[in-house]
Amino acid sequence: MKKVPLQDLPLQYQTIKEELAPEIEQILSSAAYILGPAVSRFEENFARYVGTKYCIGCGSGTDALHLALIAAGVEPGDEVITVSYTFVATAWAISYCGATPVFVDIDPHTYTMDPKKLEAAITPKTKAVLPVHLYGHTCDMDEIMAICKRHKLALIEDAAQAHGSIYKGKNAGTFGVSSCFSFYPGKNLGAFGEAGGVCTNDSAMADHLRRLRNHSQGQRYYYDELGFNYRMDGLQGAVLDVKLRHLPKWTEMRHQVAKNYKLSLAGLPGLVLPEIKQWCTTNWYLFVIQHPRRDELQKHLAARGVESALHYPLPVHLQKAYAHLGYKPGDLPVSETVAKRCLTLPMFPEMTDEQIDQVTDAVREFCVK
Repeated sequence: MKKVPLQDLPLQYQTIKEELAPEIEQILSSAAYILGPAVSRFEENFARYVGTKYCIGCGSGTDALHLALIAAGVEPGDEVITVSYTFVATAWAISYCGATPVFVDIDPHTYTMDPKKLEAAITPKTKAVLPVHLYGHTCDMDEIMAICKRHKLALIEDAAQAHGSIYKGKNAGTFGVSSCFSFYPGKNLGAFGEAGGVCTNDSAMADHLRRLRNHSQGQRYYYDELGFNYRMDGLQGAVLDVKLRHLPKWTEMRHQVAKNYKLSLAGLPGLVLPEIKQWCTTNWYLFVIQHPRRDELQKHLAARGVESALHYPLPVHLQKAYAHLGYKPGDLPVSETVAKRCLTLPMFPEMTDEQIDQVTDAVREFCVK
């Protein structure tokens, strides 16, 4: 039995191997290992792709979130409102600033921040709002932006999973004072290791971010504030710049995979398919279904040679690392329910019809038995 992987990064590499080789050779022969021309070139091209004036490359998506919060003025004692149903780095970055993450529940259909829950969570200590475009589905930005404007709060987008996603005709990552992207290998635009970036239209903020990521050096060996070693490697800049040329095509291919999934899996008992709001064009970073017998379904898929994953099995507010905040089961009911039911199916641009059939046949077999 052939196995269907969750992703197939080796296959993707083979499709662009010849294009990558001279770029990697240039980095090695020039010894431009950290920052350098390749990173600058990628920053310029990715900013253009997103639709912002600036992109500041850094070492990871987590670095990007931390830098963006600092540059927005988040300090110890502040509160930052975000969601609990996300990868934990969203909360880590808030904690790294000495601030407190305040978690609100999600919309049950989009899995993103529920604007109706946001305003009630605002206190005099609130400094910023950090919504997450989860699985590639954008948040309802009009409502979130209106609330932030009304309360004079910094809006920072966690766009780590939203490369190329669109909200009402405008790219994710163009709504806040800044936006944060991850280029972790499995993302739609993935590096050959860890990498991330912050996008912004604010020139002063961009300059600040560049200093912060490089030990806060304006002038070499002179430091005006606490800085970080959050620089992007030259190799990652070169790889990402090559991959960026293919991203629109890869996104179209993901849309076709998702279309085939939806056609084949529609109407199955107990199965909840992804719902995409009319105002969102998702990048289909992940294809996440729900089923009340999720764990049994996952075992069934594994027995049929289909890899799957849990994104994410325990919301952040119930993690041991955040027990000190005092959240308890039942505080965020939608997040908790979705975490128990969600299952990620294989999704990558190069999926064949045969692979899609193997996945959908296995899901259908489980749902109708």
